[in-house]
Amino acid sequence: MKTILISEAESIVMQSLWDNNPLGADEVIAALSSQQNWQEATIKTLLNRLLKKGAIRAEKDGRRFLYAPILKREQWIHSESKGFLDRMFDGKIAPLVAHFSQQKKLTKQDIAELKRLIAELGDGK
Repeated sequence: MKTILISEAESIVMQSLWDNNPLGADEVIAALSSQQNWQEATIKTLLNRLLKKGAIRAEKDGRRFLYAPILKREQWIHSESKGFLDRMFDGKIAPLVAHFSQQKKLTKQDIAELKRLIAELGDGK
């Protein structure tokens, strides 16, 4: 599947659809207008942008449309994290971890999880 670039605002709309779908525009508006203090027109614009990008689909349901994601959350996370690593750390994970350790942003739990993951990689899992 081709990479679909979505903005931060669009990702918030996507999250509501990843959490629960299909949803009508009214349901997306209800979910997001209180969280984001966005106007109805803003949310409808974001839905239309996501439709044009191919990130979501709309199916007619009587007099309204129901929206559901085409882009999977895992695909988006992979694309975003790869882009971040490429831009900030030349595509390498070790400098990212080093950065967070230098900034004292790794908790003991984070370190334990990293050690577990590295051990699994060493075991060929």
